[in-house]
Amino acid sequence: MNRELREFRRLERVCLEQAALSPMDLTRSGLLKVADDCRIAAEAIEAQLPRGVFADAVQAFKLALSAKAKRH
Repeated sequence: MNRELREFRRLERVCLEQAALSPMDLTRSGLLKVADDCRIAAEAIEAQLPRGVFADAVQAFKLALSAKAKRH
C-alpha cells in the first residue's frame, strides 16, 4: 500500500508541475483535475494505514490548514 501511496503522491506532483508549465487552459484544467483525483486517492490510502496518536494529530492539522486555505 505504501508503494501505491507514493505513486499517487508522485503523480499528483507531476500533474501540478505540468499544469504550472502549460500554456493551454484546457490542458492545465485537466492536469489540475487529475492532480486532485490523485490527492484524494492518496488520502484514502493514508486513511487505511495504521497510525499513532502523533500521526493522527499531524493529519488533523494538515486538514485544518487545507480547509482554511480553500476558504481564502
